[in-house]
Amino acid sequence: MTDFVIEPAQRVKRLPPYLFGRINALKHQKRQQDIDIIDLGMGNPMDGAPQQVVDKLCEAAKDPRNHRYSASKGVFNLRREMALKYARKWNVQLDPETEVLATIGSKEGISHMCLAMLGPGDTAIVADPAFPIHIYGVVLAGGNVISVPLGNDQKFLDTIAMVCESLFPKPKLLILNYPHNPTSMTVEEGFFETVVDLAKRFGFAVIQDFAYGETCFDGYKAPSFLSAKGAKDIGVEFTTLSKPYSMAGFRIGFCAGNKTMLDALATIKGYYDYGIFQAIQIAGIIAMRECEDFIAQQNAKYQFRRDVVCDGLRRLGWEVNVPKASMFVWTKFSKEHSKGKGSIDFAMDLLEYANVAIAPGRAFGENGEYCMRIALVENEHRIRQAIRNIGRFMQGKSVAGAKSTDMQ
Repeated sequence: MTDFVIEPAQRVKRLPPYLFGRINALKHQKRQQDIDIIDLGMGNPMDGAPQQVVDKLCEAAKDPRNHRYSASKGVFNLRREMALKYARKWNVQLDPETEVLATIGSKEGISHMCLAMLGPGDTAIVADPAFPIHIYGVVLAGGNVISVPLGNDQKFLDTIAMVCESLFPKPKLLILNYPHNPTSMTVEEGFFETVVDLAKRFGFAVIQDFAYGETCFDGYKAPSFLSAKGAKDIGVEFTTLSKPYSMAGFRIGFCAGNKTMLDALATIKGYYDYGIFQAIQIAGIIAMRECEDFIAQQNAKYQFRRDVVCDGLRRLGWEVNVPKASMFVWTKFSKEHSKGKGSIDFAMDLLEYANVAIAPGRAFGENGEYCMRIALVENEHRIRQAIRNIGRFMQGKSVAGAKSTDMQ
């Protein structure tokens, strides 16, 4: 009898080992042993959604009419509410019927947009470091990634132009992400106007991931890509309810902008899903309609936690730039701090010996090495404890409940 071997598709084989896998496995193992882990590794809000959102979700879930399949592009009232929000917050006019589409979170939307826009031989420009789906959404679609060093200035834009001038065939897509994950980098008004000019000059489309567009501090207001003149001619922007309303588990996001790109995404989604549970969509309407004050309150929490993290890391000797947006602090450490280890092994040590989980910068690209991303998801007291634990580990001292540093 011939042995039968199951082979996954080449697109799966193209994916590298998941760099968070080792950390997640150790985190799970330690929690199984009832060891308390201070988890600052993932941008997964621990503060609950607004109460009126939860109440509306419970009410809508009891209605049998909401138990049926929904529209894959989202119910009209939900899309209209997002269009109203764009007009109110960013002075962008959108047709909810043709220029707004609901997604199962922005991550799903971006990956399916890559599938709708790219195929074998197509190329996308992505900054390094980057949120993984910006790279692997392209890879899973069969496309190729051209990495350029991340920036928010003319040098970055000149690099994009140089790539377009030297590459044949020219890139089909540019993926942007401001405020940026993982680095928290931001842009100012006017940046996207130059992006639009480049896109029209070289004939590429643009995806802007705006997941952290409403998570801003110190009076900073993140500009929307769609507010740039001509942006809807060449691209789309993805938003989400996950971060501003602490609704990450609800899985509800949006794509807005260019009608042709939205039509392509709607076609893909029409084959893949039947839309978001309608009770969640109704709750999302309430979030956007009634919970703007919640965003300001939540941002104040994140800003306070940001300051606690930045102050604590500076005392440890780490290099920190205070972020103006996002729910992360991006910080550099020295080889002396990590005993010569790179960010992945250092993150493993912090989890093993300090009971603190943070995200290694190398997991986001080569330019993320010797950096860490710290999520502002725990309360002040837990964050302060995490900083103390990291400090004790760096001094070679034991942390309560963690493996002794003598065992290194």
